[in-house]
Amino acid sequence: MMRAAVIAACALMLVSLPAQARMYPPIFNSKEFANQGIKKFPKWGDMLKRWNNAAPCDDDECTVDGWADLLDELKGKDRMTQIKEVNRFFNGERYIIDMKNWGIEDYWATPYQFLKMDGDCEDYAIAKFMALKALGVPTEDMRVLALRDLNLDVGHAVLIVYDGDTPLLLDNQIKTVVPANSVKHYMPIFSLSETGWWLHRK
Repeated sequence: MMRAAVIAACALMLVSLPAQARMYPPIFNSKEFANQGIKKFPKWGDMLKRWNNAAPCDDDECTVDGWADLLDELKGKDRMTQIKEVNRFFNGERYIIDMKNWGIEDYWATPYQFLKMDGDCEDYAIAKFMALKALGVPTEDMRVLALRDLNLDVGHAVLIVYDGDTPLLLDNQIKTVVPANSVKHYMPIFSLSETGWWLHRK
């Protein structure tokens, strides 16, 4: 009886573990430290609120044009096809800095805003994240990752999607999806999910 109770308690603990407790393969050979909540990242949190409350729109700053067609085309396809095609689709958007687009230095756009206004690196990553989520890819398998491009000495953001033990890189600067650890000039800083974040250190 005690053994059964212990097994049941352990099973309950496993079910209730947060996504951040999962053991993830290293990204760019970094060590990561999991943290609950996203209050430290108000731009990410604000974007999530706007996206979760988003209604279909077609105005000067927002459109759904292309969104439903992309999802319909990829529904039922295998995950790798979905990942590659979502990456290809959004990489076709034009890169534009936030100051020119929004009049501020750093604005995190929803996918509908990105489809209308184009955007910068985190906007590509966010749109890919939300499209893959809509296609059924678990959010615990995806991260928006902020990093340092050591070749250009600038900040950058990408999407990481875990395929088993392989973190895949979806990057607006790279045409194809590649294993993240095949890229040597990126230094990860922090990554985000919808409910938590990770600090990365070499």
